[in-house]
Amino acid sequence: MLKTRVLSALIMVPVALACAWAGSPVFDIAIAAVAVIMAHEWQAIVQAGWRAPGWASGAASAAAALLAVPAPEAALALIAGAVPLVWLLARSRDGAGWAALGVLYVALPAMTLVWLREHGGLATLIWIFVIVWVTDTGGYVFGKNIGGPKLSPRISPNKTWAGLLGGAFSAMVAGAAVAFLVNPTAALALILFSGGLAIVEQMSDLTESYVKRRFGVKDSGHIIPGHGGVLDRVDGLVLTAPVVALATYLAQGGITAW
Repeated sequence: MLKTRVLSALIMVPVALACAWAGSPVFDIAIAAVAVIMAHEWQAIVQAGWRAPGWASGAASAAAALLAVPAPEAALALIAGAVPLVWLLARSRDGAGWAALGVLYVALPAMTLVWLREHGGLATLIWIFVIVWVTDTGGYVFGKNIGGPKLSPRISPNKTWAGLLGGAFSAMVAGAAVAFLVNPTAALALILFSGGLAIVEQMSDLTESYVKRRFGVKDSGHIIPGHGGVLDRVDGLVLTAPVVALATYLAQGGITAW
């Protein structure tokens, strides 16, 4: 299983970085395609099925990603309008509210990632990817070797407070390295923000874990050998991308301008 996971990562990481490097429209289209898969997986988790709710959620998520650069206001309006639409389409099922929530869960990070590539720049996008990957790795290493009290045993029995703090520490080290490479004058801001973003990333991870446990699902899908579904791999980006997008908007630029 470990070998399969590593081989899958060796394929996925270069592809993700290549799309990010290429920028629009390659990155936009790639994110839109991934968003459709994520929407499908979410609807499967909440048992709404790949029917009308799934199609509407997938279409709205893809459209939001494609509109993020030319018309971000329209993308936000589309997301806002799709939420009640998906709820109406799924209202006869117990998971109607969860099905509607899936639009926000998928479309918002998809839109903000595309928007960030354009307005935050490649460096900001790569920084986010690095923080998410380093946080997951650091959290696993620290949690496995230190152990100790569980972070949230009912939601994710394997996560520990040591892993949470270790992931944040790892992210701060990565933030320092990124600052040295792209913007040394913003070193303190990037280090602190990286640590905070690591906490957000792990909360984002726990959010998906809660939903899967709520519906008795182990993996969001089986499309990625050794990893499960796409949602299982990008869950850390769901909350981090919008947070960084907001920071970029308020700072009127990405990390190179901080």
